[in-house]
Amino acid sequence: MILCCGEALIDMLPRQTAAEEPAFAPHAGGAVFNTAIALGRLGERVQMFTGLSSDLFGDVLRDTLAVSKVDASPAHVSDRPTTLAFVKLTNGHAEYAFYDENTAGRMLTVSDLPNVDADALFFGGISLVVEPCASAYQALMLREAPGKLTMIDPNIRPGFIKDEATYRARLSAMMAAADIIKTSDEDLDWLTGQHDIPALFAATAAKVILLTRGADGVTIHTRDGQAHVAAEKAQVVDTVGAGDTFNAGFLAGLSRSGHLSKGALSDAAMDDLVKAAQLGAAAAAITVSRAGANPPWQSEL
Repeated sequence: MILCCGEALIDMLPRQTAAEEPAFAPHAGGAVFNTAIALGRLGERVQMFTGLSSDLFGDVLRDTLAVSKVDASPAHVSDRPTTLAFVKLTNGHAEYAFYDENTAGRMLTVSDLPNVDADALFFGGISLVVEPCASAYQALMLREAPGKLTMIDPNIRPGFIKDEATYRARLSAMMAAADIIKTSDEDLDWLTGQHDIPALFAATAAKVILLTRGADGVTIHTRDGQAHVAAEKAQVVDTVGAGDTFNAGFLAGLSRSGHLSKGALSDAAMDDLVKAAQLGAAAAAITVSRAGANPPWQSEL
């Protein structure tokens, strides 16, 4: 079982009306939500912990999770509104404007944390930026990391960061406790000031660091070596949800090879990690080939 911990929101995706007027279409989304959906569609047992609203958008999120076989029972439900993220696409790459004040997701607190039965926990996204939810997720990770496999993808959005010092301190504490860190080349530059994997290993206890470069694929780094996995060729419609889907595929690959635990990950050979990354790359290639974050079902791979 994998517990995905982080934001669930509504992506307002750009569209054009029949009269050629600009418009937005609401779609369930959020980085961690997308990873949970992708895991469910790949056939993994998965739960999601987040703050969900009882409003109509919250119903959309719950229904979408259920259809993709994600158990939302750990989520905390309130009558606060759902977070909205308006998306602007430039050459297929997404930029976001978030409407997040006093929302069900943002106002999550430590008192809302669930009991955890999962083998592994996944964290990331904008849920690690804003208070009070960011402190709640940090507390959950630090509580569970000593005994559970944990993975973090900071998925940094610089324009969303208001208190950089606090955010950096939080990421440092969470990455220090993580078994797996996924970072893009842009995220790594922001974190370390340069393209510095050794610095990230030195500052953490991570066993695996996954460095993604979009169409150039992903490099798997361990303390003993590295391997590169090429991205699969795809006709790109947009990149929304691509990294989130990769994360799900990698975790699903570890689950299938029997390495989805803290101890078992230590025993994983590089070949096991490569196969997990290849599953992530294959799933992500399907996601980028269609509009919005729409991860594939196992039958599509």
